[in-house]
Amino acid sequence: MKILIRWAFTGLVLLSAQVTHAATLRIASAFDPQTMDPHALALLYHSRIYTQVYESLVNRDEQFRLEPSLALSWQATSATTWRFKLRPGVLFHDGSPFTADDVVFSIERALGATSQRSFQLKGVKAAIKVDALTVELVLEAPDAVLPEKLQQLAIMSKAWCVKHGVEKPQDFNGKQETFAVRNANGTGPFLLERFEPDVRTVMKRNPRWWGWADKRSGNLDEVTLIAIRSDATRLPALVSGEIDLVLDPPAQDIERLRREPAIKLLQVTDLGQQYLTFDQARDELEGSDARGRNPFKDVRVRRAVYQAINVDLITQKVLHGLGTPTGAFLSPRVDGSPPELDKRLPFDPSKAKALLAEAGYPYGFSVTLDCVNVPWREAVCQAITAMLTRVGIRTQLRSSPTNQFFPKLSGATASFIEYGWTPNPDAWASLNALFHTWDKSGGGTFNAGRYSNPKLDALIDSMRVEPDLTRRRALVGVALRIVGDDLPFIPLYRRTLTWAMSKKVTAVQWPNDSPELRWARIQ
Repeated sequence: MKILIRWAFTGLVLLSAQVTHAATLRIASAFDPQTMDPHALALLYHSRIYTQVYESLVNRDEQFRLEPSLALSWQATSATTWRFKLRPGVLFHDGSPFTADDVVFSIERALGATSQRSFQLKGVKAAIKVDALTVELVLEAPDAVLPEKLQQLAIMSKAWCVKHGVEKPQDFNGKQETFAVRNANGTGPFLLERFEPDVRTVMKRNPRWWGWADKRSGNLDEVTLIAIRSDATRLPALVSGEIDLVLDPPAQDIERLRREPAIKLLQVTDLGQQYLTFDQARDELEGSDARGRNPFKDVRVRRAVYQAINVDLITQKVLHGLGTPTGAFLSPRVDGSPPELDKRLPFDPSKAKALLAEAGYPYGFSVTLDCVNVPWREAVCQAITAMLTRVGIRTQLRSSPTNQFFPKLSGATASFIEYGWTPNPDAWASLNALFHTWDKSGGGTFNAGRYSNPKLDALIDSMRVEPDLTRRRALVGVALRIVGDDLPFIPLYRRTLTWAMSKKVTAVQWPNDSPELRWARIQ
């Protein structure tokens, strides 16, 4: 049964039904990918979709271990050169052959000024074509784990980009509209048929995909992702059979879903986590009554925020137990992240008030907290604003849709903001993206408060070029302890990732909350 649905302000409306033998998977999420340009954003809700259409040189297997994709093999040929042998016979969706020229072009594109993927490639000097199926990446300094950083770095067709005038990534923060925003031409298992921002994304099976012979492959002919912000609409659609998979079911309904005979749940602990971060760049906190001052520049104020928030209560009551409080800034599953840092500072409102007074704010101050307007994120932010207000940090919540919220994050225009980050197993890319001083070459791309610590920068830069994994892990631990002392971010919790789906669906759940549709099956 193929169900055609339309999202209106009143909810899901059944338009028609027709019998078909196509294996169609209908996915609902509160989040929309926002753009099809694979280098314009580096957000979970974006990468969930473009990685079904575009491929990278490397990917991951069912256990989240690195495996070949468009590159069959790779090796360091010198201290500063990695050579990649490319997969032969691969075609882009328009039928043109995939070659080394496309890899060189895509690396250069991803390094561009408007790319939000450039942070992954910091230290890459050049991509050089050796022959039609061989590319070398030339580095500024040795990098022992370079291939780890290439996952989700999409390879685009050079000819297609030139033809459509999209040689540079979309300037997402500048609200630029380009051909690559609503169109795509990858090599992946699915072709983009239609993208309607904040409404739906439709993908069709790519019959010429090189990977379908793999025994892990699924049977999907079509996938439709429908953006449905309302919890009250997503779940009834799943229970009624109009939707097959919900990627973000509301926590309060999980137990009820367990009792639904036609529904099953997949759950795994998130590799990523949620944070709060602060403006540390401006001398005056925008929109606050702390005139002429920025309280967040004082670590005592940041610590007061930390100890004013009862994260245990939030995970128990707001998230209904589907979250784990954390004091770590990267999951202990990330290589080198010390497990002992996972312990939080104690919840202590009296201590928070004393720290505020000590910092010169005995009567507190006002601030606006920015949050994306998705129900579970809003609910957590509402709880946080109430807790902070009780200690004197008079917090007003400002919720925004994704297309307004994410530019505040990557453009560092918010005074106080809640957001999440999902790391790779290697720590460097996350430390560089979140905690390095912002620079045009890809440092601090998601350092939303523009925190800067030269000592930490030096550690992160050293980590990137350290060939010895034992010493590299030690550098990770030192860096994370500095972050713990400075508190540029407040760590909150890691979610229990939950997908609710029809029992007809089979899927692999990774700890980064992204579905690999190449493996999905529906009966």
